[in-house]
Amino acid sequence: MIGYVCLGTNDLEAAKRFYDELLAVLGAKRIWETERFVAWGHSETTPMLLIIKPIDGGRATVGNGTMVALAVSSRAQVDALHSKALALGCTDEGAVGNRTDNFYAGYFREREGHKIAVFYAG
Repeated sequence: MIGYVCLGTNDLEAAKRFYDELLAVLGAKRIWETERFVAWGHSETTPMLLIIKPIDGGRATVGNGTMVALAVSSRAQVDALHSKALALGCTDEGAVGNRTDNFYAGYFREREGHKIAVFYAG
């Protein structure tokens, strides 16, 4: 049902470098790109993550209560993505581990403060 999720940025060039490295762990690549935004995913028909300069020209800010959750195919991918995020300078917002019997996740805040979850359900 979700086509894409947008997160605002105040530095598109830095965001491109960060998300290129981070999302490469999942095999994602740039799908769409303009001077205002970049979208990463596996194809145009699967959910994508967009990083965008705000349309109104104002500063991008973090949404209170907003979080993007990235679904992966294994616990090892949760570990790898969370570890990569921390290596890229992200802040740990919840160590990797079981949250329920069949939900394994880790949480971090990326360079502009957006909260990201990475999870495996199974």
